Amino acid sequence: MLRTFITSALFLALGALGGWIFAFFPVPLPYMLGSMAASALAVAFLPSSITQDFKPPVHLRTPFIASIGLLIGAQVHLETLTSWQPIAIIALMVTLFTPLAHWLNYRFMQRFGGYDVPTAFFCAAPGGLIEAMTLGERAGANVAILTVQQFLRIVLVVTLIPLLMSIWVGHPVGSAAGLSQFSQAASSPLWQIVTVGAVGYALGLMLRIPAGQLMGPMIFAGLLTSTGWLPLTLPNWLIILAQIVIGTTLGLRFNGLSGAIVRRGLILALGSAAVMLALGAVLALLITSLADVSLSAAWLSLAPGGVNEMSLVALSIAADPALVTLAHVYRIALTVMIMSAWYPRLSRPLSPRA
Repeated sequence: MLRTFITSALFLALGALGGWIFAFFPVPLPYMLGSMAASALAVAFLPSSITQDFKPPVHLRTPFIASIGLLIGAQVHLETLTSWQPIAIIALMVTLFTPLAHWLNYRFMQRFGGYDVPTAFFCAAPGGLIEAMTLGERAGANVAILTVQQFLRIVLVVTLIPLLMSIWVGHPVGSAAGLSQFSQAASSPLWQIVTVGAVGYALGLMLRIPAGQLMGPMIFAGLLTSTGWLPLTLPNWLIILAQIVIGTTLGLRFNGLSGAIVRRGLILALGSAAVMLALGAVLALLITSLADVSLSAAWLSLAPGGVNEMSLVALSIAADPALVTLAHVYRIALTVMIMSAWYPRLSRPLSPRA
C-alpha cells in the first residue's frame, strides 16, 4: 500500500513536470500530452524494481473525471437541453460511424496485422476499451495484442485530434486557448464543488448511468446550472490537475509492454486511426450541413478516443463539450452492443450446403 502510494506520487510528479515543460511550447493540451509522454518514458527507462507489476490505484482518476463532468455540466444551458435537432443528427451519424468504422478496422487488422478473427474483431472496436478486453478474452483473442491496439487507439486519437485541429485553426488549441475562459470568473467555493461532484457521482453509480463517474456529475451540475440554482465555476488548478492525472495514467499503460509489440501495434494503430478519423471527418461535414454544429464539435463527436479524454479535448477548445460527451457515451454503448451481438454471428461456422 505504501509502495503504491509513493510510486503513484512519483509518477504524478514526473507527469506534472512533463506538463509544465510542454506548456512552454506551442503544443495542444500541454498538461495532458506532456504528462502522458513523461510517464510513458518513465516506465521505459526507470529501473524495473520501481515499475515492475506497478498499477496506479483504481480510483486515482475518479475525482478528476468527476471534475471534468462538473466542468462540462457547468456550461449546460437550457438551449442545449432543448435543442433536439443537433443531438438527433449527431446520434444518427454516430449510429452510421460505429459499425462502419468497426468493420473497416476489422478488415484492416486481418489484412495488414494477420490477426485471427477474435483478435482482429475486438482490436477493431472503436470504443469500449474495458468491454473490448473483457469480451475479447472470453472469445479467445490474444489479450496482449488486444490491450496494445485498444490503448494505442486512444493515445493516437488523443494526440492527433488536437494537433490536426491546431493545424486547421492556425494556432495551438488546449488549456491556453479554450480553457482560458474559465479564469475570467472567480471559482466557486471548494465545498460546493466537492458536494456537487460527490452527489453527482453517487447518482451516476446508483442509476447505473453509462460512464457514470463522468455523466453523473455532468448531469447534476447541468441541472443546477441551467435552472440557475447553483452555477459552478471550477478553478484553473483543478482543470490542469485533471489533465495531469489523466495523462499520467494513460502513459502508465505502456508499463510491461515489449518494444516489438508496441512498434507493430503503433504502425497498425496509425493506419486504423487514419481510417476512422477520415471517416469521421466526412460524416462531420455532413453534420454541419444538416445542423447548427461547428465542424470541431462534429468531428470530436465522432473521434474514437476515450470519453474522458475526448470530453477534455472538447473543453480545451470550447467545442460544445456537453454534446460531444453525449455522443461518446452513445458511441461506447453502441460499440458494446455491436461486439456482443455481432461477434457470435461472425464466428459462427458456415452451415454445409444441402
